[in-house]
Amino acid sequence: MTAAVAGLPDADALRKQVTNVLDGFLERKAGAAAKLRMPAEVAECLRDFLAVGGKRLRPVLCVTGWQAAGGTGIPETVIKAAASLEMFHTFCLVHDDIMDDSGSRRGAPTVHCRLARRHGHGRSASAAERVGTSGAILVGDLALAWSDELLHTAGLTPRQLDAVLPLIDDMRSEVMYGQYLDVTAAGRLTADVEQALHIVRYKTAKYTVERPLHIGAALAGAPLAMHEALSAYALPVGEAFQLRDDLLGVFGAPEMTGKASLDDLREGKHTVLVALALQRADARQQRVLRTLLGTPRLDAAGADRIRELLTATGARDAVEDLIDARRAQALRVLETAPFPPRAVAHLRQLTEAATARTS
Repeated sequence: MTAAVAGLPDADALRKQVTNVLDGFLERKAGAAAKLRMPAEVAECLRDFLAVGGKRLRPVLCVTGWQAAGGTGIPETVIKAAASLEMFHTFCLVHDDIMDDSGSRRGAPTVHCRLARRHGHGRSASAAERVGTSGAILVGDLALAWSDELLHTAGLTPRQLDAVLPLIDDMRSEVMYGQYLDVTAAGRLTADVEQALHIVRYKTAKYTVERPLHIGAALAGAPLAMHEALSAYALPVGEAFQLRDDLLGVFGAPEMTGKASLDDLREGKHTVLVALALQRADARQQRVLRTLLGTPRLDAAGADRIRELLTATGARDAVEDLIDARRAQALRVLETAPFPPRAVAHLRQLTEAATARTS
């Protein structure tokens, strides 16, 4: 993230405020669990997960939406509402890692792997894995429930709650539909770029950028026209964000991304990158891609061969072009958007940070 702009909150300071809210909430949950002789490790597990890192992008965008709609200062109620989005995101990530069978997240073991190791003593490997997966599902479920609790105890007015709850309901449905599309499309290799973009819009663009901005704006009492302007900016940025993520998932350095670079290839994810490669590949390249993509035991040599073809077919460059086009589209929207100058400046920063990132 670039340096703070005059009149804007420092993004690092904002992330720290959100983290403090989450830490305090989870500390209270661990204490309450201990008094009831319940496993405090559940709350501690979530605290450890959040402590490893994360961009806190959704809370930052929620606060930016508040500012874009004319909200003044950053009230504690808005910070708490923004923090509830990060708790919901934690639920999504814990379950996503189970669905993707991922061993690492943000450079640390995923929750299901951590729990399998913690409770594996005296169990077979398969039994430990089952306990880890089951435990992580429940930890994720609690993160979902606690995201609601954080929102409802944030101190929002009845009018604010009435404004944001339908948006949160929409956000949750959209991201789960998007994830469902992603899961059911994996392993079914196709050159359907439009379907891949449809997944991108619902799995990421609306959930990561559009709805957090809408929620922040709704807290400030924004009219419908403001939501429409935010959507015109948010959707291209959100799509570019996921397209960059797809590139990093294949070509990124694991020490930078915090995830293994083989996961997406082994799963055979239906990404725009893969769809474009299949669309452009000749018969020989098609055979190689269809043979290797989605192979659960794909090795490093096979992954390198896929990367070569993703580059040789021009798919990698084409995705970079799509990112550039969406970045430019979002920046054009900001030229005429009805947002205060400080919010425009912040959104410009976020556009670059979201689309040109390396992790």
